[in-house]
Amino acid sequence: MRAVIIAGGKGRRLAPYTTVLPKPLMPVGDYSILEIVIRQLKSYGFTHITMAVGYLSELIRAVLDTRKNFGLKIDYSFEEKPLGTIGPLSLIGGLDETFLVMNGDVLTTMDLSRLIKFHKDSRSVATVATHNHEVGVAYGVITTNDNQEITDYQEKPRTYYRVSMGIVLFEPEVMDYLTPNEHMNLPDFLLDLIAAGKKVMAYPSDSYWLDIGIPQEYARAIEDFESDPGRFLPDLREQ
Repeated sequence: MRAVIIAGGKGRRLAPYTTVLPKPLMPVGDYSILEIVIRQLKSYGFTHITMAVGYLSELIRAVLDTRKNFGLKIDYSFEEKPLGTIGPLSLIGGLDETFLVMNGDVLTTMDLSRLIKFHKDSRSVATVATHNHEVGVAYGVITTNDNQEITDYQEKPRTYYRVSMGIVLFEPEVMDYLTPNEHMNLPDFLLDLIAAGKKVMAYPSDSYWLDIGIPQEYARAIEDFESDPGRFLPDLREQ
């Protein structure tokens, strides 16, 4: 099975680190986050990975080219201009079977085999892995009517949102809805598919998940990974 790893962004939220190092190469324990992702994909039977690269792509390629122990086919698709979170697919050929698209900065323990089964069973053209994400407000939140009379007061409320984990399964027919070399983000693309009458599903996951794109989450990812690397890398548990 084939996977596309989106790794072309500048990672501005992690600046200044990402001014010299692309976000997928940020270290988490003894590995880069990208190496963790690739090893996870291999453990679930993926044999072909295409890196959709742009910013500092030469560093990503140099690092991966030195890793001879992956045992995978790894190739590259280069975007000369930013194409968003899904636009890079328009430059990649040969996506003629079910394929996975994944951000290169995700730390998760999600069982990809369950995601794949859910996607196949649902017969959808796209399945987005989702996670319940808690958002808190550090203040008392006041609700008023039009006369400014207080009708409700909540102290530091917390809300849960169902968010994309940056992991999506697609069927080949979705490629017909992309324009080559045109900027396109995942939300707009999925809405276009839905508007065209295509079935798009959400897969709920309660597994561990972090997007390391902000300093606080990156620091947490390092701490969590170093406390139990085998939790994230099944091949370490087998050693």
